Amino acid sequence: MNANLATAGRGSDAPDTRTVYSLCGMCAVRCPIEVQVQDGRVTWIQGNPHDTALGASLCAKGGAGQSFQNDDERPQTPLIRSGERGAGQWRSASWDEALDYIAERLQQTLNECGGRGVALSDRGGPFTDLTRTFIRSLGSPNYFNHDVTCASNVYNAARSLFGFPHSKLVLDIKNTKHLVLYGRNIAESLMVKEAKAFMSAVSNGMRVTYIDPRATVTACKATRYWQIRPNSDYALNLALIHEILKHDLYDHDFVARYVSGLDALRAAVAETTPEWQETHTGIPADDVRALVREIAADAPQVIFHPGWMVARHSQSFHVSRTALILNVLMGNIEMPGGCLLGKSPEFYGRASLKRLIDRAPKVDEPRVDGAGTEHPSWDPAIGVLHRLFAALETDQPYPIGAYFIYRHDPLTAMPDAEALQRALDRLKLIVAIDVRYSETAWYADVILPESTYLERANILGLTQGAVPTLIMRDQAVAPRFDSRPAWWIFREILRRVERGAALDFEHIEELWNYQLDGVGVSVDELRARGVMALADAPRLQERDALEFPTPSGKIEFDSTLLAQAGLPSLPPYASKPAPTGDSFYLLFGRAATLTHGQSLNNPLLNEIAPKQELWMHPDRAQALGITDGALVEITGGGRYSGQLPAKVTPWIHPDAVFMLHGYGATVPLATRAHGLGVADQRLQHGKLHDFDPAGGGCSLTETQVRVRPVASNGGAA
Repeated sequence: MNANLATAGRGSDAPDTRTVYSLCGMCAVRCPIEVQVQDGRVTWIQGNPHDTALGASLCAKGGAGQSFQNDDERPQTPLIRSGERGAGQWRSASWDEALDYIAERLQQTLNECGGRGVALSDRGGPFTDLTRTFIRSLGSPNYFNHDVTCASNVYNAARSLFGFPHSKLVLDIKNTKHLVLYGRNIAESLMVKEAKAFMSAVSNGMRVTYIDPRATVTACKATRYWQIRPNSDYALNLALIHEILKHDLYDHDFVARYVSGLDALRAAVAETTPEWQETHTGIPADDVRALVREIAADAPQVIFHPGWMVARHSQSFHVSRTALILNVLMGNIEMPGGCLLGKSPEFYGRASLKRLIDRAPKVDEPRVDGAGTEHPSWDPAIGVLHRLFAALETDQPYPIGAYFIYRHDPLTAMPDAEALQRALDRLKLIVAIDVRYSETAWYADVILPESTYLERANILGLTQGAVPTLIMRDQAVAPRFDSRPAWWIFREILRRVERGAALDFEHIEELWNYQLDGVGVSVDELRARGVMALADAPRLQERDALEFPTPSGKIEFDSTLLAQAGLPSLPPYASKPAPTGDSFYLLFGRAATLTHGQSLNNPLLNEIAPKQELWMHPDRAQALGITDGALVEITGGGRYSGQLPAKVTPWIHPDAVFMLHGYGATVPLATRAHGLGVADQRLQHGKLHDFDPAGGGCSLTETQVRVRPVASNGGAA
């Protein structure tokens, strides 16, 4: 069987109409979808009704899947660089030529540096068994996901507290009474099922406290909105904990049984009163006391959301960690309306998918970023990507020669693109595997076009929610261009360097059958639904049987893991000076119609994309002579600057400005996005190696920029 379906809808005079169950690929959430296909073309996409929490719902991005599928502005054949990196000089190549080219240069790295001289980064998610297997087959420990600019702080904060990452906590938003959000913009940076649960709970009377320097659409749905000073949320949490402990408003029985380090927590918050936090956050002390009374009355049906994109400032790890501590104090762990524990299939007497990575030889080499060794608080399962780039600059602790980038765009996601390009220039081989012309693909040595999510099948995935669920991305239509699925691409590279045993499958069904061995579900059964829950209904773990995989076996307020890293579990809040004059902290975010940098070139999403504006508070704008709608110049610490219209509004803190992320693309073949707007990551000069030491996440919102009005001649006034 061919790697891709080659003859869909052909060979008959009768219309070929099929229903295919798959997974959306328009963002990293990967919602289950139902795809209608007629005569080899996609005619309709909606949510998979077999997923009852989703139903037929899709967001605007998912609805633009046909627009993406029909667009010609994507790589159509393998490309090999023929000029300088980033110059846009390419030659088309056959798959054999491109793969042989990669294999020859990859083998040089293997010979000179060993397997550890190869690195790979991707978007993370349910299919990383494939990429991890690929990199381990090469003898390298250096797999990285994208989380240093997203969730590494909350991921590692949960590990330091519970012994498992935050992904093992399932927030039962639909049944909670009070939800506290720290910039988690559920209504715009959205996951459809979470957004539906949120709106259902709001309509049923759930109270929402939304904390953010800028009022988002989610703030419009909130019961209470606090316009907090940028980067000060850790001080707020310390004050909340102070009040809860002072008035004995926590779950004494749960804490006594399952928590260690309560005395250390008391000591850390002894002086962090509501009045103290007010001087740092701007939130009135009486308002903090009012919130504490409310959540105490609603407990345990209270959730403090620990965050999603928390690569913000140098204490973001502790914002997430104290949010999780607040959940523990409320006694909401494994309680309806609280934080449920994600369940494995084994919890329900079922078997998990067989892992591909178990077919590859184990690797004992230390990671290049020190995750899990030099830095025990950083989970080696996800890595800390910016430390790879630091190693490229110095060849320490060892050199890296080859870098594979799969569906990931560091030059858009990471701060300070110029510094990142200088690090990438030290590599001998950069391979980008993508469905579009990303900024990073444009800087690579080889672009391998992956088939779109409607044109390919993936390895199977398993989501460990309250009920573990199998998910399948099945191929709906034949590829329009000369592209291939990722499992085939990685297999072919490994075969060429004679390390292909772990991915030695001839077709995707053979691979699926391996994964499903022992699960009790057939390929045909899963294909008929696209999703399959491995239990009839969720079941809570008995409270008396709760276990936590920490060294103490308890929830550790005073963390063993952080102590091993030489880091405090509950450090004092480090205040930051307020910007003055024409300086501001730079905040950025997303719109509901766009996914980071990958959506703006979509013909449909480009048409409905919001105008990129620079939000400014009226007091600061007036002092600079800036009026609403006027053109301003925004400048980072380096050579990059751009111009945007000002949005003068009281709904942003005076210390900050805000812009949408994902604009400012430089790839000329992506004609709709090219040159449109300003790239916030290029304004984050000097921030590539500025990060939270405990969680590894980048300190993106500590960036300061200068804003000036543009004179009539087009320059800054």
